[in-house]
Amino acid sequence: MSISAQPALLVLADGTSYCGLSFGAPGTTIGEVVFNTGMTGYQEVLTDPSYCGQIVTFTYPELGNTGVNSEDEESNKPQIQGAIARNICPRPSNWRSTKSLPEYLQEHKIQGIYGVDTRALTRKIRTVGAMNGAISTEILNPTELLEQVQFAPSMAGLNLVQKVTTKETYQWSEPTNPDWEFNLSVSGNTGEKFTVVAIDFGVKKNILRRLASYGCQVIVVPADTPPEEILKHNPDGIFLSNGPGDPSAVREGIETTKELLKSSKPVFGICMGHQVLGLALGADTFKLKFGHRGLNQPAGLQQRVEITSQNHGFAINADSLVAELEITHLNLNDQTVAGLRHKSLPLFSVQYHPEASPGPHDADYLFERFVQAMKDTRKVKALS
Repeated sequence: MSISAQPALLVLADGTSYCGLSFGAPGTTIGEVVFNTGMTGYQEVLTDPSYCGQIVTFTYPELGNTGVNSEDEESNKPQIQGAIARNICPRPSNWRSTKSLPEYLQEHKIQGIYGVDTRALTRKIRTVGAMNGAISTEILNPTELLEQVQFAPSMAGLNLVQKVTTKETYQWSEPTNPDWEFNLSVSGNTGEKFTVVAIDFGVKKNILRRLASYGCQVIVVPADTPPEEILKHNPDGIFLSNGPGDPSAVREGIETTKELLKSSKPVFGICMGHQVLGLALGADTFKLKFGHRGLNQPAGLQQRVEITSQNHGFAINADSLVAELEITHLNLNDQTVAGLRHKSLPLFSVQYHPEASPGPHDADYLFERFVQAMKDTRKVKALS
């Protein structure tokens, strides 16, 4: 398909404006403008619920080369508010592609702008910080569009979980695809089974796939599910998922986690789940200047380094950690907390995405660690 030459305008909250052309649906959208440094995986980014409420700038200079397909979706639709690109490929070349990126965004009524100097935009966000902005094909006067932006709420204090969490409890039932299995040592589907309740703050499909690959029978529950309802499933472990917005605003999830900790069941958290676990254990969180969003973020501690996929705009305050918690990973770019564990209880979490999709697989062992914690807990329970 060809892309129309419809003009589009991007305006940031500080009044900076960028002219370009539309490659998505017509209309106006407002969100927090952030950037992602990944060189691949744009479809996974578009459909990651953690990006709800955000307009994503892609620093890779051309999007759309491989089109889109249903298998690479991390949820059932695009979750971003809008997309910003330098250039768009309207005719994808990939045997798995079922439609072009512009067709996909138009189908789901997502606004996109291309022809923007994304390098300059990224440097601005790095310098000034992430801020609200708007993309429009309707309002092409920067002053008028800025007025719309100024009414938008800040991401700090914003609870977006209810926009992306499942409405009904369900059991993950997608069959394991051996063609997707990158860790040939994983044999969870033929060994001991464990029931895991995943609290859905905006969970990615590949997290559920990895849990299933390691032998977990996963029950996904809405974020507002009461702790007593969760425990009725008699889980071997509790998983706290990724999700969008300010973690400190997810009060219900924090209180639920506090109650679940009393059950002494193993708990594993990723991204927002990491932050929610920290908050439930008495820590504080804060908003990062421009966040970490990309596929090559180094994380580690004590001369051990993992290259990780990251997507977050908030972090746990290291100075607020209680004595029972220890840091297992730091983001090696800025030394923010990237991993925690409890010194005596089977509780641990990471700020990054060990399930990748897209990204490296360095941290896949964390799923095995979660399974081992459930095995150990089951053994102790059998002996008591």
